[in-house]
Amino acid sequence: MVAEPHRFPSPQERTLRFFPPSSAGKSSCYSLPLPPGRYYLRVFSVYDNYDSKLRSPSFDVSAAATLVLSFRSPWPETAARYGAYSDLIFPSHSTPSNSSTTDVCFYSLSTDAPTVGSIEVAPVHPLAYDGAATGAGVALVNYGRLTCGNGLFGPGFTDDADAFSRVWQAGTDFRNNDLTYDAVTAGGRKIFGAEQPPNYFPAKMYASAVTTAGDPGPGGAEIEYLMPVDTRLSYMLWLHFAEVDAAVGAAGQRVFDVMLAGRNVTRIDIFKQVGGFTAFKWTHVVENLTSSTMSVRLVPVVGRPILCGLENYAMVPLETRTVPNQAAAMKALKESLKIPARMGWNGDPCAPRTWDAWEGVTCHHGDKGLVITQLDLGSQGLKGFIADEISHLTDLVQANMSSNSLTGSLPPGLGQPSLAALDLSSNQFTGSIPGTIGSSKLQTVLLNSNQLDGQVPEILYSVGVHGGVIDLSGNKGLCGVPTLPACALFWEKGGLNKTGKIALGASFGLLLLVILIVVYIVCIRRGPYDYDFEFPQDLTSISAISAKRNRYQRAKSVMLAEMEAHSTDGLYTNGDRSTR
Repeated sequence: MVAEPHRFPSPQERTLRFFPPSSAGKSSCYSLPLPPGRYYLRVFSVYDNYDSKLRSPSFDVSAAATLVLSFRSPWPETAARYGAYSDLIFPSHSTPSNSSTTDVCFYSLSTDAPTVGSIEVAPVHPLAYDGAATGAGVALVNYGRLTCGNGLFGPGFTDDADAFSRVWQAGTDFRNNDLTYDAVTAGGRKIFGAEQPPNYFPAKMYASAVTTAGDPGPGGAEIEYLMPVDTRLSYMLWLHFAEVDAAVGAAGQRVFDVMLAGRNVTRIDIFKQVGGFTAFKWTHVVENLTSSTMSVRLVPVVGRPILCGLENYAMVPLETRTVPNQAAAMKALKESLKIPARMGWNGDPCAPRTWDAWEGVTCHHGDKGLVITQLDLGSQGLKGFIADEISHLTDLVQANMSSNSLTGSLPPGLGQPSLAALDLSSNQFTGSIPGTIGSSKLQTVLLNSNQLDGQVPEILYSVGVHGGVIDLSGNKGLCGVPTLPACALFWEKGGLNKTGKIALGASFGLLLLVILIVVYIVCIRRGPYDYDFEFPQDLTSISAISAKRNRYQRAKSVMLAEMEAHSTDGLYTNGDRSTR
């Protein structure tokens, strides 16, 4: 809660959120669900001594990975006490890495905690503010949106509507007060040509204007506005006019020159262009400024100059972003490695370039954007695992995740052709070492003090053979290379090796051959008239009785034959049996 909430009319202005860098890291972000398009973004920031330190903070704000706002201590007293609105128009690009989201990030300077009261977003017509020429690659940061004949108006401040939710600030604070001015209004008459696409400029802004109080004509009084600028940037200036004086009824009755930063850039005759009581807008891009204040002067030629409104936008080129699939891979690693909040892995991994990349991450320019070349995450207390998406970091040169508590297996995608140094020592990795780890560029491999097992790939061990550094100690299950035990005959990497697979395949092949031979003998070699029958049970029992009777008859015949043979020896005759 702000220190004096009664001074703030809107509820969202009475509270703020701050991001201590000690716990939130250097960057804290909001991810806004925005489909592709152009948007008006308004941020309300306030200090109001919420922390009782009497010192407003210094911080930066980015949108679409581009630095767009900067706050430096001390803030102007009115901004620190009552808050300040800052706004811009920017494009949102949907990519595979962000799925139609745009990050608005706050970056801490030194130990200051960024603050924000509210963030508002509204869609803008894609062709607004010359969007066809600049919309895709430029953010338009508001350096002054003025209504010259009205007081402050717009959504959140008055009941006046604006198609893009723009707020129009009273221009009195930007005028050269050494000059004298008069106000002129349309007297209730309708202004034609306002509220039209693609810009939808409000009719209220055209219904009143400022003019001079001095003598008309050449040498007469001028209108001058002094606009703050950053000399490193170009500016898109919009001037708004309407001939709201009924006394001007023909071309040539009000003519004036427009001077920007001391240069005469055009001559304006409103009635000649559009007639009376009709909105007329003029835009110009100002480049190569040499002063932090840009003078906008209307110099009379005929009659007095007149001005309804003025907009001044810094044209901030969108920064190059991380290649989408690598940005997605880094967000997957953020989750799998359980990156602590204090490391500030928020927003784009590599942009904006004004700030360093994520802590422990090094980036370079690639063919299609910024790419990840180094991960230095040693001794960070990480307790997760390495996600398979690390395979998308195809430009990774060095990876150090040593002295953490990482678990799981080593993903095959860790072996990038670009990889020169890999240090995963002193973790709790298990399983075998993928055969993909071992590119021609790999010079350092430190996998010691883990729980790896299985046969070490020859291509990996060759790193040490060819002059590189390799350390596999402290892994009791590794085998198969000098200095390590020999692997089992048919076993390696936690499973069958090539020889074991061949032997197993041969065994299965032999078994299949035996089965085929049996089938051939039983089913194929049998003649076409060989049939198997199974008698019914009653027939089976009858055949058994017949078989017994036949055996009995055969035995009786044999006995009688023997008796006849002995009868010749006088032992016995038919009908008279005697014994010896």
